[in-house]
Amino acid sequence: MSSSLLSSLAKFSTCEISDALIKIGLPHGGLIPDIQMYSPHTGASDVRICGPAYTVQMVPASDKVSSKPSAHFVDTAPAGSVIVIDAPPETKNAVWGGLMTAGAKARGALGVIISGRCRDVAEHRGVGFPVFARGHSTLGQSPFTRPSAVNVPLTITPQFLGAHTDAFPALRIDPGDCVVADEDGVVCVPQSLLEKVLQLAEKGREVDGRCMEDIVAGVSIQETFKKHRGKL
Repeated sequence: MSSSLLSSLAKFSTCEISDALIKIGLPHGGLIPDIQMYSPHTGASDVRICGPAYTVQMVPASDKVSSKPSAHFVDTAPAGSVIVIDAPPETKNAVWGGLMTAGAKARGALGVIISGRCRDVAEHRGVGFPVFARGHSTLGQSPFTRPSAVNVPLTITPQFLGAHTDAFPALRIDPGDCVVADEDGVVCVPQSLLEKVLQLAEKGREVDGRCMEDIVAGVSIQETFKKHRGKL
């Protein structure tokens, strides 16, 4: 993935990117659901990370069958990557803490996305390292979970409350896919779709700009959408 393409993608918000992916036909719009920014601080409007995914699969510590990496996954994180961790959905412990942030920052990682929990929030904020997660916990990784594999495809399934288990599709993240995160959320762009997403995001921004001009001038939402978006 070229640095110029990444730089171009970083100019767009996660909302603009999701809109583009929906237009392409991805039903989840690239969204990794229910993840929010914990660092540098909640809702930091000036924070956006964009880089290739370095993936980590976690399993329960009781799993004696799954493989185990020979090195700690933070130690092998490439500079310029976004670390993406998928933890077992039922776990209540954190899989990322302050020492991991220190190691990742020292190695030039851009940030971490956790389908799971983090801890040591003040430490992440203290060094300004971007951390996005489903939640946080006082509990550390041991003795609850452990890493099983790095740079493998991840399938992240939404964590549902209630019976509506068909409400949102699972998302696959392959190593090297582009991950973008900001105050609105986290999206993943498959490498094969990056150029198409850039084209559609640019067009979408232009259309929304024209809509905004008319709406600010007092034109109704309905009339504006019909004029610029071709729908009521």
